[in-house]
Amino acid sequence: MYQGNEKEEKDLRVFRIWLKATKTVFDNVLEDVKGYGLTPDNFMVLELLYNKGPQYIQTISEKLMIPSGSITYVVNKLEKKELVRKEQESNNRRYWKVTITEKGEALFNEIFPQHAETIGKQLSSLNENQKEQLAELLKIVGLTAKELREKG
Repeated sequence: MYQGNEKEEKDLRVFRIWLKATKTVFDNVLEDVKGYGLTPDNFMVLELLYNKGPQYIQTISEKLMIPSGSITYVVNKLEKKELVRKEQESNNRRYWKVTITEKGEALFNEIFPQHAETIGKQLSSLNENQKEQLAELLKIVGLTAKELREKG
């Protein structure tokens, strides 16, 4: 059995707690999303378009960290449901811009308040100051991890 020093043991403990908490919260939010008849990828695309406006498929892929082949499939499914519309760029036919439709916006106007409430319930054990602290701490960890990955 691995016996690390006190710092390593604390790091591993924090990581396990963080992982369990993240999985539990994510699972609860995922159930909420499924309740609207959407996949997590469908929901993320709609949320991005709803909040940030029209986006190119490649941009959606990068922002949501969904492979380009998969994002095309997701967008095509949403288009069949008439929740988004794809428009090919006239000056560069390789680029497709995706826009949320009125039907997609109406759906999101209906479901997003409930979704936000579900997320709020997951964080209800924290006060506003603790939420700010958690956000800052997670940002620090994320940026450090990104730097380490980029250094190789």
